[in-house]
Amino acid sequence: MKVSVKFIKYGLIGGILIFILVKGYENLDYNWQWYRVWPYFFSFENGRLVKGLLVDGLIITLKISSIGLLLSMLIGFLSAFARLSPFPMLRLVSWIYIESIRNTPLLVQIFVIYFVISPVLNISAFFSAVIALSLFEGAYSSEIIRSAIVNIPKGQFEAAKSIGLSTPVTYTKVIIPQMLRQALPMLAGQSVSLIKDSALVSTISIYDLTMQGERIVSETFLTFEIWFSVAVCYLLLTASLSFLIRKFEDKIKFVH
Repeated sequence: MKVSVKFIKYGLIGGILIFILVKGYENLDYNWQWYRVWPYFFSFENGRLVKGLLVDGLIITLKISSIGLLLSMLIGFLSAFARLSPFPMLRLVSWIYIESIRNTPLLVQIFVIYFVISPVLNISAFFSAVIALSLFEGAYSSEIIRSAIVNIPKGQFEAAKSIGLSTPVTYTKVIIPQMLRQALPMLAGQSVSLIKDSALVSTISIYDLTMQGERIVSETFLTFEIWFSVAVCYLLLTASLSFLIRKFEDKIKFVH
């Protein structure tokens, strides 16, 4: 019964959205040229399938997002444990990092890393973007992880200590599995935000999906067609990631 109600609800919402889009499509005085968009995804040249500019940009976006996602999770865990450590200096460094990152715009951070730090350390634009995204999303992930650990009852720590488990084993076998069950939905939202935020790397001349879209629009004036296509690509990426994380979350709940 609950499943059927859910499908009806989503069906109604989807129907309303489709109706609005169709009416807007009909009333908009614009010469739609969707047939010109497909070569920017794939085309055939001399009998071979050749990827277009949008696919090139999508690949760059995937690379930046995937590396940034892994690094942001690593940074999030490390800074969260630093905030919870008994050492004041570690807590202070972690607090400064989190507060400075969370209270400044991502775009400014990208510019600082690319224009100020990267020339000194000889870092490429690609890795400047990855570092900026990782640090930004890692600060938010850190607070999500820390709050989930803090919410675990102290009795869990005491019980693990009473049966002789070391601190590393206590965290890997007892604390982290429980933390993931609480934090995973919020971490999923943060991961989706990382993919969307990756569009800002186009400001430092990285030809990701957004930059390729701007390039094509400036050459063809296919404004609506290209940006709708870019939006659909981002939607597919974020929806796929959300689906995978939801499956992983269900698996964790089933196991535990």
